Amino acid sequence: MIEDLMRTPIILLVSAAALAAQPAFVRDVLPVFEKADCAGCHQLNGVASTTRLLFPEKGASPDELEGFGDSLRALVDTRKPEDSLLLAKPTMRVKHGGGPRIKVGSPEEAALRQWVDHLVSTAPVARRTTTRAAGSKTVLRRLTHSQYDNTVRDLLGDRTFPSRQFPPEDFIDGFKNQYQGQSISPILADNYAAAAEKLASNWEGKDPGPQFVRQFGKRVFRRPLTPEEETRYGTLYKQGKAKLALEAMLQSPAFLYRSETAATPELRPYVRASRLSYLLWDTTPDDALIASAERGELNTAEGVETVARRMLADPRARQAADEFIAQWFRFDSIVTMVKERRAFPLFNRELALAMTEETRRLASELIWSNRSFMEFYTANYTFLNSDLAALYKLPVPTDEFAKVTFPDTIDRGGGVLGHGSFLSLTSKPADTSITARGLFVREHILCQQVPQPPPGVNTNLPSAEEGKALTNKDKLKMHLSNPSCASCHNLIDPIGFGLEKFDGSGARREKARVELPKYNRRLDSKFVDADIDNAGWVTGIANSEFKSPKELGPILAANPQCQECVVKQYFRYAMGRHETAADRPVIERITARFRDSGFKFQDMIVALVRVTEEQPK
Repeated sequence: MIEDLMRTPIILLVSAAALAAQPAFVRDVLPVFEKADCAGCHQLNGVASTTRLLFPEKGASPDELEGFGDSLRALVDTRKPEDSLLLAKPTMRVKHGGGPRIKVGSPEEAALRQWVDHLVSTAPVARRTTTRAAGSKTVLRRLTHSQYDNTVRDLLGDRTFPSRQFPPEDFIDGFKNQYQGQSISPILADNYAAAAEKLASNWEGKDPGPQFVRQFGKRVFRRPLTPEEETRYGTLYKQGKAKLALEAMLQSPAFLYRSETAATPELRPYVRASRLSYLLWDTTPDDALIASAERGELNTAEGVETVARRMLADPRARQAADEFIAQWFRFDSIVTMVKERRAFPLFNRELALAMTEETRRLASELIWSNRSFMEFYTANYTFLNSDLAALYKLPVPTDEFAKVTFPDTIDRGGGVLGHGSFLSLTSKPADTSITARGLFVREHILCQQVPQPPPGVNTNLPSAEEGKALTNKDKLKMHLSNPSCASCHNLIDPIGFGLEKFDGSGARREKARVELPKYNRRLDSKFVDADIDNAGWVTGIANSEFKSPKELGPILAANPQCQECVVKQYFRYAMGRHETAADRPVIERITARFRDSGFKFQDMIVALVRVTEEQPK
């Protein structure tokens, strides 16, 4: 027996002991919530994140879970425990946006009731909780494809865009620069080797001059070379192999990756300069920024803010902001979309590119003119070329992408919500998608995570009777009769309802062309024009009824979660990761400064770099 225990891994013994010591909440009640998927909405970025019920993050310690169980006392009525919201909401005895999650009379309800009685009978107990600090581990971030292209352009004068030959980058949490998806695959390693060889060959023949390895190496690695590196590359250079030295540098992890933390205090200014440069310019630090770091100008939060404002005045800051907007609103998907030609005859690649340019120009106008960025959702003007004017049924502007104010008689406004980019991106190849439009608003504009459908749920819409015309809204109303579907679809579909008078290409329509159901495939399809009920609303926001992007925009722009979402999206892009509960104070500080500035995007950027530089690295 003793020998068996000695062969048992210690971690298993510890886990077994910890399991036996878990509180009743973890053993008896937490599984009830997990089965009901309550945490899907009641979490940091869930649609119920503003309520009093917020579940701990994944990986929470037993102490944290026990403390959470005790915190549910705030949802308990000590005088009438049976009426406690903790019981009444999930069983739908009281109106619940998530619908019924726990069946009345079930063992799950009994377990929850026992916990309510426990909370009523016990006094509050102070629990020890563990807080995990943000940014406490060393993180390496690979250069994104756009950063790679910009870097070799600024280092070598190369404008061939080598990354066009690289495999596409994965989007994680809405962006391509999230560090958990930035490993280098064998294919990408081969691409880096081929690009380095080509770049070095194109550069060969130029006179590098004396001290080449030391000075140029600092630019390539964004820090001084170590003695070992200087010897290694210097030996190649002295042997007349400058091309080989450059080729080796361009394949080094010190070039392809950048660290978010400094290994020694001496390297801290260089790390800060690199972080600022790749965030604000999307490229490598130049000599002037490196010199600022070496003079100690980045050693204080005030100094970081001063340098950041100077960098934002540089034209390179525009390319970085453009890259953020392009990823946030998935320009890559827009320009590769395929639309059914008969349904959307005006749609082609040129129109898709014009759509992305329209959205980019609106964002650029707000950012660099220091206007309220919330106009991104309320602007009654846009930037049109001839293709977009034809789609929107507006006069052709005198200049390509001229600024045009929408007439008061049309409901196109609402900033990006009325753009063809958003409306076509969130549609199907041959039709609109009410659900996709609502989901995009929840996830990308409100930063709310909508739970996935429960396993095994049939997501197909019910079939209509033969010859009966059903609009998309009619079909989804039938879908919502299923309680397991309604709990989530009630959060997203009503948003899409209010956008139904804009088709899958972004064109305005009064009627929906609906195909009549048929049960004989040999018969020709028949279509009818059906009336559109475009009454929509945003569940969870009071007085949020709307019928167009023009009406939806102000509702969202005035919502605190929408305002904070701009900060969250930029935080994710800047930090290369999703925010955690430990980041909450940081995001609140940045959001407060963003709001106090009148929602000026440049002020939000400065607040972010200043606040995050104050955090321990």
